[in-house]
Amino acid sequence: MEPTTIALVVLAILSAVLIAVILLKKGPGAQNVAADAGEMVAEARKQAEIIKKEAELKIKEELLAQRSKFEKEFDDKRQEITSQEKRLQQKEENITRKEETLDKRDERLAETEKKLSQRQSDLDKKQNKITEMEKEINQTLEKVAGMTAEEAKEELKSNLLSEARHEAARAIREIEDEAKKSADKKAKEYICLAIQRYAGEYVAEKTVSSVHLPNEEMKGRIIGREGRNIRAIEAATGIDLIVDDTPETVLLSGYNPVRREVARMALERLIADGRIHPARIEEVVEKAEKDIEKEIQEAGEQATFDVGVHGIASELVTLLGRLKFRSSFAQNVLEHSIEVAFLCGVMAAELGLNVKMAKRAGLLHDIGKAVDHEIEGSHAVIGADLARKYREPKQVISAIHSHHDDIPASSILDVLVQAADALSAARPGARREMIETYVRRLEDLEKIANSFDVVAKSFAIQAGRELRIMVMSDKVDDDGSFLLAKDIARKVEQELNYPGQIKITVIRETRAVDFAK
Repeated sequence: MEPTTIALVVLAILSAVLIAVILLKKGPGAQNVAADAGEMVAEARKQAEIIKKEAELKIKEELLAQRSKFEKEFDDKRQEITSQEKRLQQKEENITRKEETLDKRDERLAETEKKLSQRQSDLDKKQNKITEMEKEINQTLEKVAGMTAEEAKEELKSNLLSEARHEAARAIREIEDEAKKSADKKAKEYICLAIQRYAGEYVAEKTVSSVHLPNEEMKGRIIGREGRNIRAIEAATGIDLIVDDTPETVLLSGYNPVRREVARMALERLIADGRIHPARIEEVVEKAEKDIEKEIQEAGEQATFDVGVHGIASELVTLLGRLKFRSSFAQNVLEHSIEVAFLCGVMAAELGLNVKMAKRAGLLHDIGKAVDHEIEGSHAVIGADLARKYREPKQVISAIHSHHDDIPASSILDVLVQAADALSAARPGARREMIETYVRRLEDLEKIANSFDVVAKSFAIQAGRELRIMVMSDKVDDDGSFLLAKDIARKVEQELNYPGQIKITVIRETRAVDFAK
């Protein structure tokens, strides 16, 4: 019985007894009350017995439910344990089978290893026999051929290299011929179109300028007392004055074309003014320098306006204007740059490229020549550094840097600038050379060609723009002639400095002569 149920029964009995005691103390009629109390106590006992039984039944029911639940859980656990035992048993069986399989495999592997060892031993014996036989065969072949194995290898190698070289030459010719069929026509169209749409005029420039004098007496005034005036002019301008027997002429000699122009302008003003003395010379030279700087700025701005290129840094525009007083092979560099810009623009338009970017690269490609007498290095490298310094686009910097192959061309724009530069320089009359330089270049061309053993004769023709070479037909074949032309062209590129391009023509002929008697 639960403690709560027992407590209720005891409380009911105590309540009945207490009521009975109270009634007995209150006088007459207490006996009847006592009798009633006894009945109540009896009734309470009955109720207590009923409650007790109900509690016992409830406890039994709970015990039965707990037992049933426990038995169910026990059955579940037992089933789970049974299934786990079965799985473990299966695993053990599987492991046992695998162990048996592995044992059998180990046995087979041991047998296989034994067989392989035996076979390897047999192969080693056969290899030794083959090696001995090869030695005998090689010795026999060396005796028959009259040369050692190394000599035979070298001869075979030489033959293979010669054969591969001829095959490569033949393949190169076929590829180039195929490419030329489709490329030559388009290239000629673009170049012809570019030439037709632009024609520039050139003013020949030299390293010596002349100033005309009104009379011979002016030479003495230019020289001055004890040579003071001529020394003042040379000190102020940095240009040498040559006063010789040439009638009514004074020569100005200097490498810097801007300084030479300043000296020419100052001297002409001094002659016109008539006052020639050191103080006046310094004043006139200073004014001439300012005028030349203004002219340089205007020339640079006019060039950018003519080409249609805008947004160039003012420092680059000034350097561009200095090219007006710079020449290359007697070709004015500013006019050359403007022409290259137009040619680049025309060809870029035909190819569907950015025309403004092409013109910009063409206009600035020789910007390094404005300062190449002040900074060491190739004008292409100097120009690329200047363009990088003043934040020109990467395409323009690359085109400037690569237009003389200082670095390999990396874009179509680089190749366009190279082509336009060569086209502008190679035009008849665009450039000219001194006779000594011209003759020396012809001699160097023939000397390079004659340095090859297979060359019989060489002739520099077409004013040095073509090198015609006669080769020995018994020492070189047709494919070898093709390779020889390429080798000579590469050597000319590496060793000579020349305007435009030079055509290399290799001629091979075989003549058979006999007489009928």
